[in-house]
Amino acid sequence: MVDLESEVPPLPPRYRFRDLLLGDQGWQNDDRVQVEFYMNENTFKERLKLFFIKNQRSSLRIRLFNFSLKLLSCLLYIIRVLLDDPTQGHGWSPIIWVNRSLPLWGLQVSVALISLFETMLLGYLSYKGNIWEQVLRIPFLLEIINAVPFIITIFWPALRNLFIPVFLNCWLAKHALENMINDLHRAIQRTQSAMFNQVLILISTLLCLIFTCICGIQHLERAGNKLTLFDSLYFCIVTFSTVGFGDVTPKIWPSKLLVVIMICVALVVLPIQFEQLAYLWMERQKSGGNYSRHRAQTEKHVVLCVSSLKIDLLMDFLNEFYAHPRLQDYYVVILCPTEMDAQVRRVLQIPMWSQRVIYLQGSALKDQDLLRAKMDDAEACFILSSRCEVDRTAADHQAILRAWAVKDFAPKCPLYVQILKPENKFHIKFADHVVCEEEFKYAMLALNCICPATSTLITLLVHTSRGQEGQQSPEQWQKMYGRCSGNEVYHINLEDSTFFAEYEGKSFTYASFHAHKKFGVCLIGVRREDNKSILLNPGPRYIMSSTDICFYINITKEENSAFKKQEQHRKNNESKSCYHGTSRLPVHSIIASMGTVAIDLQDAGCRSSSGPTLTLPSERGKDGRRPSIAPVLEVADSSSLQTCDLLSDQSEDETTPSDDDISTGLEYAKGYPPYSPYIGSSPTFCHLLHEKVPFCCLRLDKGCQHNYYEDAKAYGFKNKLIIVAAETAGNGLYNFIVPLRAYYRPKKELNPIVLLLDNPLDDLLKCGVTFTANMVVVDKESTMSAEEDYMADAKTIVNVQTLFRLFSSLSIITELTHPANMRFMQFRAKDCYSLALSKLEKKEREKGSNLAFMFRLPFAAGRVFSISMLDTLLYQSFVKDYMISITRLLLGLDTTPGSGFLCSMKITEDDLWIRTYARLYQKLCSSTGDIPIGIYRTESQKLTTSESQISISVEEWEDTKDTKEQISYRSNHRNSTSSDQSDHPLLRRKSMQWARRLSRKVPKHSGKTAEKISQQRMSLYKRSERQELAELVKNRMKHLGLSTAGYDEMNDHQNTLSYILINPSPDTRLELNDVVYLIRPDPLAYVPNTASSRKNSFCNTVGQDAREETQL
Repeated sequence: MVDLESEVPPLPPRYRFRDLLLGDQGWQNDDRVQVEFYMNENTFKERLKLFFIKNQRSSLRIRLFNFSLKLLSCLLYIIRVLLDDPTQGHGWSPIIWVNRSLPLWGLQVSVALISLFETMLLGYLSYKGNIWEQVLRIPFLLEIINAVPFIITIFWPALRNLFIPVFLNCWLAKHALENMINDLHRAIQRTQSAMFNQVLILISTLLCLIFTCICGIQHLERAGNKLTLFDSLYFCIVTFSTVGFGDVTPKIWPSKLLVVIMICVALVVLPIQFEQLAYLWMERQKSGGNYSRHRAQTEKHVVLCVSSLKIDLLMDFLNEFYAHPRLQDYYVVILCPTEMDAQVRRVLQIPMWSQRVIYLQGSALKDQDLLRAKMDDAEACFILSSRCEVDRTAADHQAILRAWAVKDFAPKCPLYVQILKPENKFHIKFADHVVCEEEFKYAMLALNCICPATSTLITLLVHTSRGQEGQQSPEQWQKMYGRCSGNEVYHINLEDSTFFAEYEGKSFTYASFHAHKKFGVCLIGVRREDNKSILLNPGPRYIMSSTDICFYINITKEENSAFKKQEQHRKNNESKSCYHGTSRLPVHSIIASMGTVAIDLQDAGCRSSSGPTLTLPSERGKDGRRPSIAPVLEVADSSSLQTCDLLSDQSEDETTPSDDDISTGLEYAKGYPPYSPYIGSSPTFCHLLHEKVPFCCLRLDKGCQHNYYEDAKAYGFKNKLIIVAAETAGNGLYNFIVPLRAYYRPKKELNPIVLLLDNPLDDLLKCGVTFTANMVVVDKESTMSAEEDYMADAKTIVNVQTLFRLFSSLSIITELTHPANMRFMQFRAKDCYSLALSKLEKKEREKGSNLAFMFRLPFAAGRVFSISMLDTLLYQSFVKDYMISITRLLLGLDTTPGSGFLCSMKITEDDLWIRTYARLYQKLCSSTGDIPIGIYRTESQKLTTSESQISISVEEWEDTKDTKEQISYRSNHRNSTSSDQSDHPLLRRKSMQWARRLSRKVPKHSGKTAEKISQQRMSLYKRSERQELAELVKNRMKHLGLSTAGYDEMNDHQNTLSYILINPSPDTRLELNDVVYLIRPDPLAYVPNTASSRKNSFCNTVGQDAREETQL
């Protein structure tokens, strides 16, 4: 080993300046050989080839020079014709001999010599072994015909006036022009435009045909009519345009033959050129062409990158994107690898979209296509995943690659990325805005179990609407629901705001209450100037600053509003203080002007003493005294707030555990989950078990060595269950569990969660469907793709309809792929009210509403939603960059210290004394610091009962049978069976015929036989579909050994309707069982008091027990 190392020569010394000048002298004694590569390119021929052919810029110059020579030769020919005298000569001699002056001859000979030399040189350089291939080329033959005769005239002066068809050089000029355009595209590094080349070839071909015909006719007619060039031009135009006036015609047969030949050539060549041009035009229409650099620099545009463009996705994007006034001048460039389908093509041909939407067929992974879309000049790039793919992970991978490609090509272009699975989020952390579908989906489904219709609330907030839906409807609930659906989240700087400027230095709850009281706007959050985090309802200890950015809910933003004060007629002068004795707050009205529409918000102004007021009631007896509402203080006073420390577990149900808790051994601790299922999940403070449960105990339907329970009933859960029916237990399920186990939920309200991966009837009964609070049906990934797009939800809809029939009292929350399929949820074929809602939906769609489906009862009640409805959240973030953050905070996906959370409370009979929404707002702000943002209202409705739910008594049937029997049997005997079956759908054909035969044979029977048959008839008519299904379920439960005590067969909620009122007017009346959405302050927050430069801790800002159902 030592010998080998000693044989290795040392490294040469470092070069000195002398060595750089004189070379290294030490290398002379070395036996190494210096090798020069690419020696073949140093030959004279290769260097010529490099200059004339290979080098793009020098080749372009050579071709441009050649093109100029050919045009010069044609120009010299025209000069020779104009200087020539056609009257000289007789017979055929003018055709053979012409008059050519010596200077003109010299110029033509020079041009011919240069052209011939260049042609021979290029032929030599491009020679590849087949000389005949070079010689027989048409350009080479034309060059020989036009150049060689001139060279001959040098040595034979008598032939100087010989006619030479120099005008044929126009075809060589056309050939040079095509080569020059190709080299031009190569030299400037641009993609060759086939359409441009084909148009150029067509035009040049047409010009060459006309020029050849003009010069040929003029020369041949030197022996005939002696036509000038202008006469020949006139004749050719008239002839090629098929007009044929006949005033100029060829006289001799050679010119006539030339006309015939040129017309035949034109009939062959031009149609071929037009066909190729039409083909390229169609291909360009498919691919979409280019978005020009000039337009990109003078206009604003965004790029939409998708795998496949569906009409629903396109219309959702366009309607939401162009709903904002400042985006009307933007252009949308769609970059899609697939060909445009027929529906999309028809839509993009509408003038409204054809002027603003440009479709490009191409891939975001190709720089060439990104250059066509001018991605580096785009204002934003939206990258959407294809949720209809069978493999959703593969769809995410495609979206990730597109995001990487765009970021590599245009680093400064803002990225708005939609991803499907949460485990893929960390790959695109660099994107400006990211929406993960499964995160939002599971979080909304979880909050639907706590706060009903949260999915509908979020959907309405992230859709742009003017609140005009349903205003022509005769029903009051549709008008209120449609009007309130126009509320959205907006932002404004406090010092620039008319709504909030006067509340600088005051508490957040004070500003929120008085802004709602005065203007009808709901202040929900703020953001400090020096902090990027948004705080939802930071609580009464938060002091408003002039630099704060306020986030509020309103019909329109403040900048689009006009303020008109109402004159307040009072007997006494109004005091400047907010409260003066029993006087009320000054209340004004606001008119929100949106374009040509003016919406007058309800005024909660001064009312008479008999009406609902916020004044404190007069003294009454102890038994009849009405509870009072304390005023909302400008600066929070700790004594005025109901305090509760969630960490110390001071609530009654937590400090004194019941015997059941001790027997089951369930002990909870509060902390962060020890494991995160994917990178990028936000840590949330939750209720946790002290010890990890063994995996074997997680199976509900199978016992193990730790317990022997095999069904949910045996566990003896105190609270009702939440069942999640999903295809697989993916990582997104983490976002379903965390909101249901968040620290601010009391322990006594924690519902057991059952994950059902398959849902046959037996498994449903075992997992406790009969005593379930909510059942969540998640859309299955395997059914999201179908040959017919809208059939992707077929399996889910039918399964949920089965559950709806079997367990009518079960609250089912369903996720669908397509929002249009919501009309099939809880479907009743002969329900007149559903048909009326269907007509209303069609009318709203014809008016151009983006929320035409909002009046469907399942959606309004929050029992169904589609994740595609949240696509608008990503689109809105282009204008409102805070919308994703606010939505994540509302859903509990992110937890910011000091930011509140979404919860709800239910209005009971004890709370009806508050009477109005404004008084409720004041009560919440003054007591617990909660901010109400809406109402979920349930009303009884006289719906047309579905015929499948009719239960007919035998007595009523017997009373009407005698009077109608003969008419029904005689006039409708043929259709009696079908009509009976339509009235009583569960009575089979044979059973009806058997009952009819029994009724006809009644006189023949007597005694016990007749009584027995009568009892059978009564049992048949008494059994309705509801009873038969109930009997089926009960028999199955008995077979499985389950108790039927919890199964309620007749508890039906089908005669009620529910809907949401977002930010209702202050004078809205509260009704029994109203559910109020609240944003409750964070009980663990510590907010600095900027006014007094002291840090105040306020982890006790929520109401007593921090319950979801706050008792006022």
